[in-house]
Amino acid sequence: MSKLTAGGRFRKALEEANPLQIVGTTNAYHAMMAERVGHKAIYLSGGGVANHSYGLPDLGMTSMNDVLADVARITSAVETPLIVDIDTGWGGAFNISRTVKEMTKYGAAGCHIEDQVAQKRCGHRPNKEIVTLEEMVDRVKAAVDAKTDDDFFVIARTDAFQMEGLNSAVERAQACLEAGADGIFAEAVHTLDDYKAFSDGINGSHLLANITEFGATPLFNVEELAENGATMVLYPLSAFRAANLAALNVYEALLRDGDQKAVVDTMQTRMDLYDFLNYHDFEQKLDALFEEGKNK
Repeated sequence: MSKLTAGGRFRKALEEANPLQIVGTTNAYHAMMAERVGHKAIYLSGGGVANHSYGLPDLGMTSMNDVLADVARITSAVETPLIVDIDTGWGGAFNISRTVKEMTKYGAAGCHIEDQVAQKRCGHRPNKEIVTLEEMVDRVKAAVDAKTDDDFFVIARTDAFQMEGLNSAVERAQACLEAGADGIFAEAVHTLDDYKAFSDGINGSHLLANITEFGATPLFNVEELAENGATMVLYPLSAFRAANLAALNVYEALLRDGDQKAVVDTMQTRMDLYDFLNYHDFEQKLDALFEEGKNK
């Protein structure tokens, strides 16, 4: 039996889960932890790359190569399929085509592309602007036509719900599916009824619910979302936000107390770190090599 591609592994995970939870991993080590505890799909946020790797806001200020650097690190560390946020595709049809080819080459299982203008904003912020339906369809067609792996999973994200309402967003979703998208990412949806209407509007095609904290969408449970048509549930930056607060607490404690005693219980232990990294396997190999050298 031939080995599944990254896209194939994602499709298999999607078939076996209802819905499939997709967790954000902003670096290789977080991806390793997510994989170890049993998650079947992971995600790299464009905002996460901008914030975590470059110290920039999520305002379309990073490039394809910036994102690819983190894609390569993550896919080199884990087998769990990775979905990547490619924002608006970084340009016209040729740029989008190159992006999909590069993402596949670097080991991504799929991506989502959105209908905001190039000067994009976070999907849960006000004053977003979106392109025409026709331009979004062209983006999706460019992405789909660029596939070098038939299983590479292309998700069309629409921000039209917040801008133009449910009917317009569903119309865009239908057009994107007709253009070849494998699923729909309905951004900044407010209620479970809206998800149900989206699902009905796309005839039960794959629907992603973005359950990000501190945004426009309540923190619905997976069972609620499954009952209302979502087949994928995304948590793009949950671990990142938790890690940020933990780090801030440590920095403040060191200045305040002069030591880390008050916060050491909030830290991952050295032995747990080594366990996730398989440190001892490497060390034993090193010991064996040294022993072999001594016996020569």
